[in-house]
Amino acid sequence: MKRLLAGFPALALTALAATPATFHGPTIAGQLGAPPRLETSGLAISRRSPEVLWTHDDSGGAPALYAVSTLGAAVGTLRIQGVKNEDWEDLASYELDGQPWLLIADTGDNDARRPTVQLHIVAEPAHEPFKAGGEASARPTRTLQVRYEDGPRDCESVAVDVAGRAIYLLTKRESVPRLYRVELEPREGNAITIARHVAQVTRVPQPTQAQRKEKSYLGRRHGEVTAMDFTADGTGAVVLTYGSLLYYERSPGEAWAEALARDPVQLESPGLLQVEAACFSADGKQLFVAAEGTRTFVRYEKR
Repeated sequence: MKRLLAGFPALALTALAATPATFHGPTIAGQLGAPPRLETSGLAISRRSPEVLWTHDDSGGAPALYAVSTLGAAVGTLRIQGVKNEDWEDLASYELDGQPWLLIADTGDNDARRPTVQLHIVAEPAHEPFKAGGEASARPTRTLQVRYEDGPRDCESVAVDVAGRAIYLLTKRESVPRLYRVELEPREGNAITIARHVAQVTRVPQPTQAQRKEKSYLGRRHGEVTAMDFTADGTGAVVLTYGSLLYYERSPGEAWAEALARDPVQLESPGLLQVEAACFSADGKQLFVAAEGTRTFVRYEKR
């Protein structure tokens, strides 16, 4: 993935007062001590400690997850054994039946050629082995081999709906992003799992005609979706694109396809160059956003 070279405003430290946002910000959260290649493509809050975030490098990086504090300080490294970082593009965390889990989305597919993509599910380890920047290793408890029902797609945005026992994937390169659903615990075991198309997310802002004519990388790719996360209680979702940060509220009993069909609240720009990672805090009251090519990451506060 090329980095954006121009066309994005300098980092804003506070939101514009006129912006009617549910989350207020951004403010600088800190400087990320990891990942080492600065290809930050995924971000997830720890379900063991609310003061820890997990992240990883993009394609070509080590098959490893990196724990950092919510201020950015490096905590430790979790080496994932038995898998390759083909094109890791997102990361999700969730708790199921009392066990915290991490889901690694090896779903990048720039040219839409991969017959299957992989979702690696890893038990989140205790953080004691990471003291003083230490390392630990783990193997995925399960890897889902996923095939889209209507052909390969590029996807950098994955979130877990624990109550619905489902994983949702939102595509990147369509002008109208497509939402897919995968069973979190498919009955087929090691067989290929089919990602079912459930909705088209029509309210994601797309580039204007003027932006499409810009020479900058950002202009024509303004509406490409690069991250998604759900709050732990299922009441909200964040969708990140190169040009927008969007918050969706969800009513009790509402399907995610319905929640993502309404007009989102558009938050103030993170002000970072190539934004590719976003997640909620454990209590859903904070929102973190990170980008490739920089260690600076930002935070929003719910008010």
